[in-house]
Amino acid sequence: MASIYEKLGNRIKSLRKKADLSQEELAEKAKIDLTSVSEIESGLRNPSLKTIHKIALALKVSLQELFS
Repeated sequence: MASIYEKLGNRIKSLRKKADLSQEELAEKAKIDLTSVSEIESGLRNPSLKTIHKIALALKVSLQELFS
């Protein structure tokens, strides 16, 4: 069973691809480092709420959509 971090990472990856963004482009738009994006998408990092909010803004989605 996937952890909550893996589920969130998969959702972010899906939305990033839907927005036709590379990990590098998402990192730049969210003002976080590329390694963080990669680790979050892989479920290896527990992102802060602030980081999750930055990612949602960069993807132009609500926090609710990010978690649905």
